[in-house]
Amino acid sequence: MKSKRNGSRRRRPALPPPSGRAPGQPLSQQDIDASADELVTFLQRWADLWPRREQRDWSAFYLCGQLATLERKTIEPMVLALKGPDENAMRGLQQFISQSHWAVDPKRERLQQLVSGWLGEPGAVLIFDGSGFPKQGTHSAGVAPQYCGALGKIANCQEGVFVVYASSRGYAFVDGRLYVPDRWFGGDYALRRKACRIPADLRFQTEPEMALAMLVEILAAGHLPFRWITADEHFGENPAFLDGIAATGKWYQVEVPVDTRVWLHTPAIQPPGPGLMGRPRTRPRVAPGAPHPIELQALAAQLPRSTWQRCTIKEGSRGPLEADFAWVRVTTVRDSLPGPRLWATFRRSLADPTEVKCFLSNAPAHCPHTELVRVTGLRWPIETAIEEGKGEVGLDHYEVRSWLGWHHHMVQSFMAHLYLMRLRLVFKKKPGADHGPSAPVDCPRHWAARRPLARSGRVDPLPPAAQSCRLSFAPQAHAHSTPTQALKLPISRNLGVMDQSLGVM
Repeated sequence: MKSKRNGSRRRRPALPPPSGRAPGQPLSQQDIDASADELVTFLQRWADLWPRREQRDWSAFYLCGQLATLERKTIEPMVLALKGPDENAMRGLQQFISQSHWAVDPKRERLQQLVSGWLGEPGAVLIFDGSGFPKQGTHSAGVAPQYCGALGKIANCQEGVFVVYASSRGYAFVDGRLYVPDRWFGGDYALRRKACRIPADLRFQTEPEMALAMLVEILAAGHLPFRWITADEHFGENPAFLDGIAATGKWYQVEVPVDTRVWLHTPAIQPPGPGLMGRPRTRPRVAPGAPHPIELQALAAQLPRSTWQRCTIKEGSRGPLEADFAWVRVTTVRDSLPGPRLWATFRRSLADPTEVKCFLSNAPAHCPHTELVRVTGLRWPIETAIEEGKGEVGLDHYEVRSWLGWHHHMVQSFMAHLYLMRLRLVFKKKPGADHGPSAPVDCPRHWAARRPLARSGRVDPLPPAAQSCRLSFAPQAHAHSTPTQALKLPISRNLGVMDQSLGVM
């Protein structure tokens, strides 16, 4: 922008951090010291998983870069901010993320162990969702023109499938995998697969299939206590996904398309036998004269007014979030035959009564309606976690092309986000540590972007004391010290909130 007086270029104001949040009230020095101690302890919880000391130190360094007050949290800005113009450090960190053959699985398992210890509850929820990462070019693993939620349209992007654990204590990532489109498994993509180091034994899976595979692995690990699973209609439109969850013994409450067909009453089945024209029937079929299945949206429209009840989905900082609900036991359709008997939950917006969302659940017939209502409102933590991941710890700030590099970056991002959630728990437990009222764990920041049910408003899920706690480092003279050693004493002078810079190492 040119000045009208002398035509000189005005100095632009400093840009806020990627999250775009205004700085909260500053932490006291005691809080900063406690946060620094907590970070050192947090890093030590992962130390035994690294077979080599330099890998352990690079992991700590990368995590500190993700927590730093950087506009772009990629490798070069991290190194410049934390170590200065050190080309060897840039190459070393790049090699650690993109090429080093350290295993991701043990870190995922440790992540789940920590989440269980800090957030675990028997009635907790696992939430599945996908998220897109816009990319330029065609050389990144799994990149293709596909729907990108970040842009709201078809675009050239990578897509990840993520799992978030949510309880009344908080929420955290527990797994995430890169989705590789079907086209990448054709012969014309063989060179790209090799260049991106995609495992040779990897086979195409749909996103619901990937989610189900992650669920099976999480259950096999046995660290996370939970009862419920939820997901949006992209997953709910896949009957195999729903039946796969039921086979594990867990309960699901999953949104499904409004045109999903069901029977209000289970129809009679005609077994295999002689046909009318002499040809025998080899498969059972719905008996002649049985009613046809009906779409859920049509069923909702037929329900009498007395069926609907106004319920509170959650308590927010601006009052209760409410909607009208109705519940019906239905029989699903599986290959034109009756499937399992399920709960159909209908949620109607108060702001727009024509907006009705439909959910199916395999919860027992005696499951309280209040519990079904509660779980319909628990889709938000994964959207909030992804938003926080991208805004606070650089979940989407990566410049790696390989399959291995993508998963390395993601597990490091999960660790960084968990540290912020850990700070939230620490500050909530400390008397007087919070500098303002904490938002309930079930208040979605993203709700304002959606059509409101009964109210509107934006609430930060992390309290001011922990929502944007990041590291601010000046270039170090001790370039050869390991990050953990360098952090242990002076970190308390460099831990700040938002754009604060408290001291120099």
